[in-house]
Amino acid sequence: MHLMQLPREVLLGENLKGEVVNVARRLGLGERALVLYGPKTREIAGRDIEKSLGESFDVSGLVIREASMEEVERTLAKIRDENVNWLIAVGGGSIIDVAKLASFRAGIPFISFPTTASHDGIASANASIRDLGTKTSVKAVPPIAVIADVKVIKTAPYRYLAAGVGDMISNLTAVKDWQLAHRIKGEYYSEYAASLSLMSAKMVIKNADIIRLGNEESVRKVVKGLISCGVAMSIAGSSRPASGAEHLFSHALDAIAPKPALHGEQVGVGTIIMAYLHGLKWERIRETLKKVGAPTNAYELGIDPEYIIEALTIAHTIRPERYTILGKDGLTREAAEKAAKITGVI
Repeated sequence: MHLMQLPREVLLGENLKGEVVNVARRLGLGERALVLYGPKTREIAGRDIEKSLGESFDVSGLVIREASMEEVERTLAKIRDENVNWLIAVGGGSIIDVAKLASFRAGIPFISFPTTASHDGIASANASIRDLGTKTSVKAVPPIAVIADVKVIKTAPYRYLAAGVGDMISNLTAVKDWQLAHRIKGEYYSEYAASLSLMSAKMVIKNADIIRLGNEESVRKVVKGLISCGVAMSIAGSSRPASGAEHLFSHALDAIAPKPALHGEQVGVGTIIMAYLHGLKWERIRETLKKVGAPTNAYELGIDPEYIIEALTIAHTIRPERYTILGKDGLTREAAEKAAKITGVI
């Protein structure tokens, strides 16, 4: 049996804070709602959404400070204590990830209301929680609805939008890794999910000149692509269509670098290197990232080249069960340094 869970509604437009009420009513989500937000995202949109919902629902709010199990447990306690029927996550990756895992464990639906477009977690079933005993993501459930307010997302620093491009362009190497695992390990492969994922990556390459403007149209292009990535993962039943060796490299950097960059920024740089290893046109990927103002080397990431090399040599250990271009033994230090130098990453 292959289970595909997808968002029931996706709203993309302007001034959508008040639409949450209508979505919740249409989906019959119940009377008690909990709004999750961060200290900043409460001011950006959380408070307005809470106030709007308060006219029709029994609502409470909770400030989430990081994507940790402690915050997931705190959310679960509030869900139990107040008999909450559904959640809405107003924020970036951390807040959406906490809502995702808490709603999964409590067996209630959640709505995703992203305030940035920096990665594909806004519509996927995967949650990255820091102290789960794993350096990668865990399977939860996708949001029942995604409400993407272009005006709200546009208020976030442009850097986040460029990071979203990095996360999407990584689909090019992620799908190559998936095809490799299918051929060598006999792993399940979905052509439909892979095609949808690749389409998102090709769209950002095609629309790089529009995205770099940082206007409403730019946000729409990136958000549509990120939602498509989430849907591709839901169809595949795993993160395979959008997560390969470039993501393992990013997770390795998170583990060893004193000050990691944004997820999408690291993944974008990782994609340049993995594209080189796959024999793809890595220069085109680097050119697109440069065009949208995303980092393409260690200096722009703010990470010492030594950590880049080390991350490349340990990346294969992050998820040993996930076969990628790195193989089961990974890269030697010499091979890692060579790849990083040839691609201009160091």
